[in-house]
Parts: sequence; structure tokens; C-alpha cells
Amino acid sequence: MSFLSYIPSPGSAAIHIGPLQMRAYGLMIAIGVIVAVRIWGKRMTLIGVGGPEEAASIATWAVPAGVIGARLYHVATEWDRFSDDLGSIVKVWKGGLGIPGGILLGTIVAVVVARKRNMDIGQMLWAAAPAVPVAQAIGRLGNWWNQELFGRPTTLPWALKIDAENMPDGYAPGTLFHPTFLYEAMWNLALAVVLVIVGRRLMNSHPGRLMALYVGGYGLGRFWVEGLRIDPAKSGGGLRLNQWIAVLMMAGCVVYLLIDMRRAKRVIEADVSESDVSETNVVEPND
Repeated sequence: MSFLSYIPSPGSAAIHIGPLQMRAYGLMIAIGVIVAVRIWGKRMTLIGVGGPEEAASIATWAVPAGVIGARLYHVATEWDRFSDDLGSIVKVWKGGLGIPGGILLGTIVAVVVARKRNMDIGQMLWAAAPAVPVAQAIGRLGNWWNQELFGRPTTLPWALKIDAENMPDGYAPGTLFHPTFLYEAMWNLALAVVLVIVGRRLMNSHPGRLMALYVGGYGLGRFWVEGLRIDPAKSGGGLRLNQWIAVLMMAGCVVYLLIDMRRAKRVIEADVSESDVSETNVVEPND
């Protein structure tokens, strides 16, 4: 089979720079965070809620919280793998971050910090929405370096080749797999572009809706990608656990948008009623 008929895997999960050895998984996450914070800062300047300094300041709290949340989610959903070796819980560099947990805790901390600084929460989240999937897309490359979280066997030209020592049980040497990390990375980048475009319409009216669209959009992509993966995972009702979480993310997006649209409609109706009352109370001048 020729080289161009598959995607090769890195020979090592580490990157060597002179005498230094860096775990590629952590490096990809770090690069993703740096790029995302820069995007976030520029968008905060654009919407007038701060700038690069404010974005970096919030990220100082939100990013570690996101990593902790992602790790706790992974450990909680894969407890059987950690119960006999509690020390492995802190070995984040070997992989194992659950994005839903990171989104939840990271967003909560970002909102708390922004609120303490009297920022408009909706505008802050508007600025962050497209930056988050960019960070995730770059971070997903860490799975490639670790040769993990790939999908079912395939013969497509972009199939992924896995080294023999990382080949899952039950598959013959030379089997090629769906590069689900690449699918999710591409989905996230496309989602970021869509959010930038849609965000222009929501910027001055309903900025908070953009983060809801990110959550729903990510959930949709994750549902698809998760269905291709073959790594061990809890499941029920014919779906993997993360597919059920993705369904909840999409449902949460729809519920938030419906509630927000209803609230906006009530505000408009109240303004119209107040305007009508004001007009009826105008005193006609005497002739």
C-alpha cells in the first residue's frame, strides 16, 4: 500500500527539541488555548466588552477550570480504568479529557469572573463562542500523536494507520481506521466559521445566543463522530454515553433559544404596550 493511501501515525507521542522532550498532547492543547485566547481578545475588542488583556485574564481562571472539568468528566465516565490506580488520575498528558466537562466548568468559571468584573455576560460569551471550537480543533491533534480515539476500520484514502503496539485487540496488523480526531477537528473549524458569520447578526441584538449555537453545533458533530469510534465506552439504548451527552447538548441549545426568543418577544410586547399608553396620555393642546 502506498504512503498516499493512508494517514501515517507519529512514531512517538513526544516532540524532541534539543535536550527537551515535550508531550505532544499537552503541546497541542497549549497551542489551541493560545490561539483561542487571541481570537477571543480581538472579538472582545470588536464588541466593546474588553480586549486581549481581559480575555487573557479570564482565561487564566477559565482554562485551568476547563482542564479540571474535562479530566473529572473523563475519570467519572471511565471510573473502572482508574479505580485500581488512583495515581493515574493526574496523568493528563497521557490523554483523557472529556470535552463536555471542560465546556461546563470552564464556562461557569468564565461567567463568574466576568460578572465580578461587571462585564456584559452575553457579549463576553459572544466573543468566546467561535474561539472555543478552534482550540478544540487544534487540541484534537493530540489524539493523533497518542494514536487514540480513532474510528471503525475503513479503506478510504484518508484512513489512519496505527502502529502495531497501539492496535486494538481483535484487528489484524495493517488494519486502517477512520481518523475521527480529524473529522472532529474539521467539524469544529467549520463550526467556528459558521459562528463568526451568524454572530454578525446577533452581535447587537442577542449575543448570548451564539454560545448556545456553539453548544448545539458541537453536540451535533460529536454525536456523529462518537458513533464512528471503537474505543471502549459506556453505552445504553444503542448509543454511547457521549452520544447521549451530545443529545442533551443539542436539546439544551434548543431549549435556551426558545426561552430567549420568548423572553425577547415579551420585552417587545411590553415596549409596545408602554408606547401605546404614552400616546393615549398625551394632552391635546387647546384651540
